[in-house]
Amino acid sequence: MGMSSGSSGGGRRRGRRFGGHVSEINVTPFVDVMLVLLVIFMVTAPMLTAGVQVDLPQSAAGAVQDKDNKPIEISVRKNGDIFIGETQVGAEKMITILSNITNNDFDRRIFLRADKTLDYGTVMRLIGDVNKAGYGKVALISDSKR
Repeated sequence: MGMSSGSSGGGRRRGRRFGGHVSEINVTPFVDVMLVLLVIFMVTAPMLTAGVQVDLPQSAAGAVQDKDNKPIEISVRKNGDIFIGETQVGAEKMITILSNITNNDFDRRIFLRADKTLDYGTVMRLIGDVNKAGYGKVALISDSKR
């Protein structure tokens, strides 16, 4: 029967909950689109890096480290003669001589110079033998293009 003078009655409230404007961005559609793009790139990326099909030779080579010390040069002529420095060595004694020169310091950098007419498999076997002996820092030397 009486009227009260307060804000708790049937007055109109203003605010976000009761019909005010929402000033937040809905990120759900953005996340959905990004997930779809992620899936597309995950599926297509391996197809792009496949490259040309090549029958590669097998090797025991591992990853090459970054640190560099005094390098040792191994050279291979087109007839298959192997040299450590300027001394000719046999393929079966190469690792033993290399170990003696380096005192089993496996952090030494090995530079391999091979004739361009040599078989790719022969060069990879040589790199694999050196790497299998424990030398992980093997680099190939080439002429600079002029």
